[in-house]
Amino acid sequence: MTIRVLVADDQLLVRTGFRLVLDAAPDIEVIAEAADGEAAVRLARRLRPDVTLMDIRMPKVDGLRATELLSGPAVADPLRVVVVTTYDADENVYAALLGGACGFLLKGAGPRMLVDAVRAAAGGEAMVSPSVTVRLLARFAERTRRRAEPVTAPLTARESDVVLAVARGRTNAEIADDLRVSPSTVKTHLASVQRKLELRNRTEIAIWAWRRGWLD
Repeated sequence: MTIRVLVADDQLLVRTGFRLVLDAAPDIEVIAEAADGEAAVRLARRLRPDVTLMDIRMPKVDGLRATELLSGPAVADPLRVVVVTTYDADENVYAALLGGACGFLLKGAGPRMLVDAVRAAAGGEAMVSPSVTVRLLARFAERTRRRAEPVTAPLTARESDVVLAVARGRTNAEIADDLRVSPSTVKTHLASVQRKLELRNRTEIAIWAWRRGWLD
């Protein structure tokens, strides 16, 4: 099945470059482009792409707000958004993930990682640029743990193993290999975790684990 992608960036050169990279992949098609956040929200709602690549600094509506409008907690049927930006400031990363983004990628990450991020998002996984992953989660946890009440998670031992693996950035295939189970079993555990903890994606699962000090 072809992964349908919307590219939102205010620079034509960037949009053209992303289109060339993504359209060269046999399973990905760029179906639309947007030069500002307002157009990105309008097109995404109308076309329902599998993945939207969202820049942060754009006219009319910035990418963080556009991400929240498309995939935030108040959205009944959220879309998958990967924020792709030059700016990896911590506040941008926090805002993007809290706004519902399922990935955060730096524009300098390279074509291969861009394609991998799109595929990961379409498959229900998440990808955050390696250069910001550990720093992001550790600082996010430090800032938010004081506000989070400790809870006894209603998870099985195997579900807890999966949560820890997700928080460490492991993919479903890697988790399956580590735990010696099938990828479909991993997906079943993730679905159960999301239902029990009322979380919407693996990014929120990772944040949940870090907030509660599971990886200290």
